[in-house]
Amino acid sequence: MSTNKKLQGPLNDQLFAAILKLKTMEECYEFFEDICTIAEIKAIAARLEVARMLKQGEIYEDIVKQTGASTATISRIKRCLVYGTGGYDKILERLYPSHKKK
Repeated sequence: MSTNKKLQGPLNDQLFAAILKLKTMEECYEFFEDICTIAEIKAIAARLEVARMLKQGEIYEDIVKQTGASTATISRIKRCLVYGTGGYDKILERLYPSHKKK
């Protein structure tokens, strides 16, 4: 699938180019702490964990308990996994190449 054209633009290109320049975990922490609130970073991290858990076949109730994500957020992420651009799948495969869905 292709990227949403409404998302593309010079400001987002600049942001993503900056992220691609980060070289270490420490640099990531420094950059994201400056550019995002702690709550925003935690929300993004929780979304990735929700996607990982959904790919592993976990049920909504367990995902809510472990991540604190709302069922609406979990549903949105599930839609992205099924109908999205494949971004979650791509990064989860790279982070956890040996993970297989239950």
